[in-house]
Amino acid sequence: MSSHIPTVQPGSPGRKQVISRDDIIQATLHLLGPHRSVSTLSLREVAREAGIAPNSFYRHFRDLDELTVALIDLAGESLRQLIAEARQRASAEHSVVQACTDAFMDRLRADDPLLHLLLREGSVGSPAFKQAIERQLTFFEEQLRLDLMHLAELKQTGLHEPALTAKAITRLVFAMGATALDLSEDQYAEFSRQIVAMVRIIISGTQTLANGSGTQRAQKVQAVSNPMSTG
Repeated sequence: MSSHIPTVQPGSPGRKQVISRDDIIQATLHLLGPHRSVSTLSLREVAREAGIAPNSFYRHFRDLDELTVALIDLAGESLRQLIAEARQRASAEHSVVQACTDAFMDRLRADDPLLHLLLREGSVGSPAFKQAIERQLTFFEEQLRLDLMHLAELKQTGLHEPALTAKAITRLVFAMGATALDLSEDQYAEFSRQIVAMVRIIISGTQTLANGSGTQRAQKVQAVSNPMSTG
């Protein structure tokens, strides 16, 4: 599936003779908004917006659940591409955190229906939706784990439980993002600052734990190699 974000266009009157999956996706995204969940949509509503008969929907999707999972996968792919571009523009650890957070918040501020879908369906959607969201979160966590390990190696800072650290950061950002859906424009800057600060606290903590563990191991090795020094 392409990572291109479909252009959201209003549904046109009348029924179309030929329609693609992307046409249905565009129609669905047009129906969604900051306060409208895909789980509230009906098949007839989507078909009407796409300009097709309800039966034509089944040529492309088994049901609305399959359509929603396709939308979630598209949203995750789009956001991963956005974050990857932000990472490429950054170099130092803190600038990576800032660049990725800024990219995330800019997309959120733009009322991107795909991002809204990704943030909302994990808490209110069906089990199928939640599994799709979990799959996307796992993708983000794995990429972040690799990034954190690379940065730790470059800066020789150490990293305590990289997978758990990546999970903590990913879940924090997505949970905070979900609460940001109702923010006013003048609240975004402070909200973004708080997210960056929280992520840096997690990174600082995991580095401290890693360095503390390393110090303890060194002390144990020294004690074993020179037992008289502890007496």
